[in-house]
Amino acid sequence: MSFLWLVSCLALASVVYGCGIPSISPVITGYARIVNGEEAVPGSWPWQVSLQDRTGWHYCGGSLVNSNWVVTAAHCTVATTDRVVLGEHDRSSSAEPIQSLAVSKVFTHPNWDSQSINNDISLVKLATPAVFGSTVSPVCLANPGEVYDDGRNCVTSGWGKTKWFALSTPSKLQQTALPVLSNEQCKNYWGSNISDVMVCAGAAGSSSCMGDSGGPLVCQSNGAWTLVGIVSWGSSTCSTSSPAVYARVTELRNWMDQIIDSN
Repeated sequence: MSFLWLVSCLALASVVYGCGIPSISPVITGYARIVNGEEAVPGSWPWQVSLQDRTGWHYCGGSLVNSNWVVTAAHCTVATTDRVVLGEHDRSSSAEPIQSLAVSKVFTHPNWDSQSINNDISLVKLATPAVFGSTVSPVCLANPGEVYDDGRNCVTSGWGKTKWFALSTPSKLQQTALPVLSNEQCKNYWGSNISDVMVCAGAAGSSSCMGDSGGPLVCQSNGAWTLVGIVSWGSSTCSTSSPAVYARVTELRNWMDQIIDSN
């Protein structure tokens, strides 16, 4: 019996939660929209976090990049009194085995510009490490120089509004698939507002909306889901016929690595 117990313990210890590989597979039906919503399979985006203030109000999303760090948008202005909630799907349920972790430090890109919305990225260091499991694991990060804006379909997720005029955000995590545009294509909609540190996706019947900010835009690469963008800005009415704009991870990766490595 003791030998079997030892074997089972070793088997549990050998479970490795690599980046970008959900234990629970997502199911994506294409161009459903976060605006007017498609519910995600519970636990299928295990890096998705909900940023909540001390009252439990969800105000932004984010992505778990390792056991100690979450990335979100600078414009979310995370405070050290906020909570990072992991493993959540239905925010109206008290039965889910969530992890609600305190914030230790917040690092905002030194070139964050709230006027141009350039470098819209913050890194949040957790006060205690996240515990990986079937509904909590990290996303991979896009590498500098990689190209994703070739029209491929990627996915964004969040608890943002399902209609721009809605008074509240949905309780269950929503997702949508949407094509990534080149910046040249995106400038047809947003002109000179688009810079090299941004990447656009959408304009094909779906959109991110208020409350999705800071959350992930992920593309599948070599079998793993990779964080390509961070929900940043877009149409004030969450129009599904104009692209949403995301902070471009390939251009911000070096700064992310520098902060994580030195802290």
